[in-house]
Amino acid sequence: MTGSSLTPTPHSVDISLTGRCNLKCTYCFYANEMTALSDLPTATWLACFEELGRLNVMEATLSGGEAFTRPDLFELIDGVIANRMRYSILSNGTLITDRTLEQFAVGKRRQRLNYVQVSIDGSRAKIHDASRPKSFTRAVRGLRLLKEAGIPVTVRVTITRHNLHDLENIAALLLEDIGLSSFSTNDAIPMGSGCQNEAEVALGPREQYEAMQIMGRLLERYPGRLNAQAGPQAKIQMYAEMEHARRTGEKTTRWGMGRLTACGCTFSKLAILHDGTRDTGCGLKAFRAEAAEKIFSLTRIDRFAFDIEVLYLVERQRMSLSEVPVQVANSQRTTVRVVRDTARLLRDLLRIRVLARNGVYDLAESSPDPASAVGSPAA
Repeated sequence: MTGSSLTPTPHSVDISLTGRCNLKCTYCFYANEMTALSDLPTATWLACFEELGRLNVMEATLSGGEAFTRPDLFELIDGVIANRMRYSILSNGTLITDRTLEQFAVGKRRQRLNYVQVSIDGSRAKIHDASRPKSFTRAVRGLRLLKEAGIPVTVRVTITRHNLHDLENIAALLLEDIGLSSFSTNDAIPMGSGCQNEAEVALGPREQYEAMQIMGRLLERYPGRLNAQAGPQAKIQMYAEMEHARRTGEKTTRWGMGRLTACGCTFSKLAILHDGTRDTGCGLKAFRAEAAEKIFSLTRIDRFAFDIEVLYLVERQRMSLSEVPVQVANSQRTTVRVVRDTARLLRDLLRIRVLARNGVYDLAESSPDPASAVGSPAA
């Protein structure tokens, strides 16, 4: 990783406040087993924000599920602000009303807000609703309300097979009609509900190439007003830089061309799920004898993903999971091979999903144990 260093604490935190959502999008990564996890109560989130404040975290991105389904959302926002953090909200836009605007006007909620991001996937209901059922009118209404109120707002367009040939109309709607200064794009990938709907929504190689051509035209038509960190638009920009370097020998300084690079999130960000889970693969795990016997009698994974399998089984058996501080000695030596072991990890994650569906993890439900498993804080 070039130009990055490990900071003592995260600069920003992505927080999924809830697993609840009022929509069932066809490519939602936060679907299936994620929605079965319980939301943390208000007091626990407020205590979490205090801890983040003590760690000097500067920004929080609030999402879900759908963040606006939480009736205590603005109380939580006040907790973020009280601990000296700025915040952003990721939303489907359908629950934003005049009352929402009134709530933003209270205290320092407007001053500390970076932006509200609304998801729009079509220039008209037929296309948008193919991915986000029965939501276009409400989403555009919420977007317009935010824009007209002067609240910083942006849009994320997820490119799918449904809207591939509507991208130019979407750009016109957002930039010319509604008057946004910019919007961002990515593309649907097989995660969550996107797994079972992959053939319906995900772009194949031909669609990816066509999407790149369309985004190239839009970048020429609206210079500086479209951005992306992933998907066809990001690819066409990166490929253009690579071709320029091939022809001229001049390498871009935007990213570490010629080196193994990444987005850098692991060096500066932390994500917290709506049930409080902060990590799966890092940290140490300890179990009471009875819990260990029950859990490990069901495990089938003996590589990196065994942590994820174990934590999945803990949740499935309704056991409690507590975090306790430990001291560890770090070794600079590692046997990890990035390409090989990443591929193995992904295969094992798929295997866990298949095993769960096939009933391999089924066990007679037992009453929750108040002190079954103990884990260390995430490393």
